[in-house]
Amino acid sequence: MRILITSDFYPPEVGSAAQLMAELAQELAERGHSVTVLTNMPSYRLDSTTDANRFTECMIEDGVQVLRVRTLPLHNSGFIVRGFAQLAAPFQYWKVLKRHEPTPFDAVIVYTPPLPLFQIGARAKRQGARFLLNVQDIFPQNAIDLGILKNPLAIALFRWIERRAYRNADIITAHSPMNRRMLIAQNPSIRPKILVLHNWIEENQFHADTSTENFRESWGLNDKFIAVYGGVLGPAQGLDIVLDVAERVRDLDDLVFLIVGDGMEKERLQNEAASRGLANVVFKPFVARERYPALLHAADVGFLTLSPKMKTPVVPGKILGYMAMCLPVLAIVNKESDAHVIVQDSQCGYSCNSDDTAAAEALVRRLYDEHAMLKQIGERGRAYAKAHFDKTVTVDKIEDLLRG
Repeated sequence: MRILITSDFYPPEVGSAAQLMAELAQELAERGHSVTVLTNMPSYRLDSTTDANRFTECMIEDGVQVLRVRTLPLHNSGFIVRGFAQLAAPFQYWKVLKRHEPTPFDAVIVYTPPLPLFQIGARAKRQGARFLLNVQDIFPQNAIDLGILKNPLAIALFRWIERRAYRNADIITAHSPMNRRMLIAQNPSIRPKILVLHNWIEENQFHADTSTENFRESWGLNDKFIAVYGGVLGPAQGLDIVLDVAERVRDLDDLVFLIVGDGMEKERLQNEAASRGLANVVFKPFVARERYPALLHAADVGFLTLSPKMKTPVVPGKILGYMAMCLPVLAIVNKESDAHVIVQDSQCGYSCNSDDTAAAEALVRRLYDEHAMLKQIGERGRAYAKAHFDKTVTVDKIEDLLRG
């Protein structure tokens, strides 16, 4: 099949979305499909060693044709600018696509958000492609919950775009059961074409750390108990609770919260940590995809957070990386998140609601005290990830869905 994958994130940009799309594209190409990825020019979530200028509009990478588009800033910009950028992006994407690929595709996968990119799938569908819409964050509901989207006209516009996206898709996938149920509750007509498709993990990538890079040594964290967070630092993550917990556990002299990433909240969080004198919170920039296993290998615990303002059941993608790397998980997430279910079912760590600082503190202390058991806890997570989130099984399902 000729398959088009549309996503605003793709390597060299760092993060779970970029990694998922790269793994999917490369796996489909290895199975004999002709795969094209339509994405942004790299400008966000970049490792400090990455030279973004070496990437051109059309490149072949690991057997995949990658088309990169220069857009208005879709990330790390004000909400108004970001809204206009999302609305303009489909037209900019389509122009680049037609310049390099005038021939219709057999199938198209659109990863959202941003939701307006569904228009790429809708256009390709009119030319005969089967259209699979992969819904990660439930937009605009998540933006409404966080208070980012307040204007009634803007809300009405994005609700209209949401309805159009679901109506045009042949298949809609949600990454957890609760996400599927919420989408159906808000859009009953999509019930026949929406199903659960868990995000996947490239299990072998995390099997062992073969890197010679030692983050503990290079960052001066030898002999520390490290709780690591790798990812976006934005309003949805609600990382303020980590500062609150860090303040409560100052007595654990060797405990460090290592926050690796970037985003619109980073500067504020750094300033807040400095004003409180929180030497046990360390901020570092994104690390490249190939360096990420070494980062996790250096840690004792992997933590993830979501703001209590979130009312959608989103599961942060980083949890799968932690589990695959045998890293015990501490999930401090909104009560609606399906991450609670994953942690409970897999027994890969502990979770609590992100509006309960006392509970979060107690779980940090519990993991710290269970240092001798961390390997066993991590191995349970790895076994669960291998059984439930294996990439090969998931891509088999995607192939079947694209064939119809």
